[in-house]
Amino acid sequence: MRIGIISDTHGSMEAVEKALGAAQGVEMWLHAGDCTPDAGYLSSMTDAPVFAVAGNCDWPNADVPDERMVEAGGHRIILVHGHLYGVRYETDLLKQAAASKGADIAVYGHTHIADITPGEIFVLNPGSAARPRDEMRPSFMIAELEPGQVPSVELIRMHP
Repeated sequence: MRIGIISDTHGSMEAVEKALGAAQGVEMWLHAGDCTPDAGYLSSMTDAPVFAVAGNCDWPNADVPDERMVEAGGHRIILVHGHLYGVRYETDLLKQAAASKGADIAVYGHTHIADITPGEIFVLNPGSAARPRDEMRPSFMIAELEPGQVPSVELIRMHP
């Protein structure tokens, strides 16, 4: 299964559109927060299901949780923004939460810095599609997920 992973779009519909234009054959999208209306816009622009969580810049909304479990391609994914797990400093708490919930993949945002860390819990942060902090070009990810296989992940840098 081919999934798109995006985060920290911060109200930029242009960032969402660029990611959609660069992503071919995506069967599902994960939006790791900041801002949840952008996930709604993403959903309106694609036939693929979109799963989103709230970030630290989102107003509380009963329809958008802070954390979500998603099953995709034979994998169990914990999707969070990350601010509630202290990801700005380390991902240990996030990995512990993932393990306790039976997830083998943890997806987060918040830092605006892309991260691909393989391991018992495969940790992914797509960086920011609108306001990157790790280089000048915004980013998102495409992950290929197959049952019993290590995820294959591509970080895609877009032109600003």
